Amino acid sequence: MSLLELIAAADGRSLAVSAVACLDRCLPQPADGSDQDPLRSLRAVRADGREWDARLGAARAAMEEQEPADDVAEQVRKALAAAPGDFSVAPLREWADACSLLALEVHRRFDTPGGDPGADGADPLRRCRAGDPDGNGPLVTGELRRQIQILEILTEAAGTAGDGAALRRAVDLSTEGRRVLRAVMSRQARGRG
Repeated sequence: MSLLELIAAADGRSLAVSAVACLDRCLPQPADGSDQDPLRSLRAVRADGREWDARLGAARAAMEEQEPADDVAEQVRKALAAAPGDFSVAPLREWADACSLLALEVHRRFDTPGGDPGADGADPLRRCRAGDPDGNGPLVTGELRRQIQILEILTEAAGTAGDGAALRRAVDLSTEGRRVLRAVMSRQARGRG
């Protein structure tokens, strides 16, 4: 299935966790003394969405306490602010879709020398989300693969006894992706400095 098909078929919890994972991977390395994992409270959301609004408030407060390190951090903050307080599938699907696209755009920025995505704009990202990854670099391709894997893991385990293990696997995949992107960000920053 394509990423768009997975997003269209996912339940509320899978959408929420997937969206949070997309945002988490894009966060730059926090400054010393800052919360190292400001989105943590949202990862353990219950399948029925109980406490979602309170957890969302805690994550927003944690993000507000941090000075945005760059425009990517500001984009993540705005995406978190746009998260629906209502834990229902339709608004969560819209939010997860926006977070997915944001994560791919951030990865594309670091995939493309100078950060210029080219004249095609978001079209290659739309095509890759629909199942045609051609024309995208290795960071975008890796991010697309991670997003698909995370949604597949969460969707397959939804409502089963193994959904806790699935959440752990999804978090591990996301953490791996965050390390990769942060390493690239750091390398490019050193090259400019």
